[in-house]
Amino acid sequence: MMGKLKNTGLIGLGVVAGVAVSLQFSAMAQKTVEPPLPLEELRQLADVFGLIKSDYVEPVEDKKLLTEAISGMVASLDPHSAYLDKKAYAELREGSEGKFVGLGIEIGLSEDGYIKIVSPIEDSPAYRAGIKAGDLITRLDGQPVKGVSLDDNVKRMRGEPGTQVSLTIARKDEPQPLAFTITREEIHQKSVKAKMVEPGYAWLRVSQFQEPTVDDMAAQITALYQQDPHLKGMVLDLRNDPGGVLQGAIGVSAAFLPKDAAIVSTNGQLPDSKQVFYGRAEYYAFRSDGDALAKLPAAIKQVPLVVLVNTGSASASEIVAGALQDYKRATIIGTQTFGKGSVQTIRQLTADTAVKLTTARYYTPNGRSIQAKGIVPDLLVDENADGDGLNGLRMREADLTKHLSNDRDKESDKAAPVNDEMEEQLRILALEKNRKPLEFGSKDDFQLNQALNHLKGLPVQLAKAEPVVVQADVKKEQKK
Repeated sequence: MMGKLKNTGLIGLGVVAGVAVSLQFSAMAQKTVEPPLPLEELRQLADVFGLIKSDYVEPVEDKKLLTEAISGMVASLDPHSAYLDKKAYAELREGSEGKFVGLGIEIGLSEDGYIKIVSPIEDSPAYRAGIKAGDLITRLDGQPVKGVSLDDNVKRMRGEPGTQVSLTIARKDEPQPLAFTITREEIHQKSVKAKMVEPGYAWLRVSQFQEPTVDDMAAQITALYQQDPHLKGMVLDLRNDPGGVLQGAIGVSAAFLPKDAAIVSTNGQLPDSKQVFYGRAEYYAFRSDGDALAKLPAAIKQVPLVVLVNTGSASASEIVAGALQDYKRATIIGTQTFGKGSVQTIRQLTADTAVKLTTARYYTPNGRSIQAKGIVPDLLVDENADGDGLNGLRMREADLTKHLSNDRDKESDKAAPVNDEMEEQLRILALEKNRKPLEFGSKDDFQLNQALNHLKGLPVQLAKAEPVVVQADVKKEQKK
């Protein structure tokens, strides 16, 4: 079984238009008994293929037609099944390994449509070139970035190792634009950050679950305890974490839970999709030469813990939040999570292409299905003191067309209502336009401050307009 587990890779990695996507590499065997092919429908497919080839306004390559047919067939199943062409498959593998070829910058959109540098990654080409947080990229290779989507601009900055890209930078207090020519390199991205936010209180952020996440988290926790061996409390920040490798979710959960605790289970048609995953090294370690969690301070199992989540917390991050909530190991604070509770398996078609296919649902230790529901926090706290801001306008799994139902709690398939009145949306957008962009972990981080209040036993400011959340049916939650 463990030989197959090593090929089990991803749950929830990737965001497309703000929607978390779940993935899982697997060596699961195909079913041996195949149903008879629908010959009549296949003949219709062949007929349509022939009509396009003969009658369409201009010639179309056979490969394009067949590739698009495969893509459409898979995409019609649910929002997370997809055909992966060469580029998409390569990007998926890069993301799971926590590395990519580029400049080494974390970016976002500025209010006026430029690319804002959130932070250069330490020891990256951008970092060494002198790029600073707060810089605005106005041009890439001489071409304006305004009017181009952020995804497309990211693609322009990616490329082959050793190639160059020129940036035109606007920097505060600099009267003239700055020009940089940066050579692309392979970047190793750290998915874990940590710091002491107050004496006795630590902040640990996991932005995405990648292959190195468990090792990186263990190193960060060890460093925190070296700074203060008597931590009074810790905040595990999973906000806007779209998910990632299953092993990462298991390892992060296992760091705080009793030894060998059940973390998550999966269920689908294939025998190997019916599994329970435990907090043991064989389930979360990518290497056989050690257990990254073995040398953690014993106090990490008892330190008072708060987990921060929001609508952007999806899939693997929901696995962690759900496990810690079920064992009553942590208080979950924030807003209802995305609700991505299905598992996708990568079936390789050629050396460069694959199909991402939904093969199972996953469940918390108590048997709760997260699908189309998410994790409801123990304490509902808005992103800001005066409301939930843009977080309240985000889509959730239950808003997606053709999403899977929740098989354990049918009522929970209803999304928490989102106020879609145009007037209300415009009001929120106007309010947020003048708000300083939120930096997670900063002194202005309202939800973090409320988490610290909870750890200290102080009052917590709950959501002003408490959203209507779907309460689970306890009887239906019992694992079958």
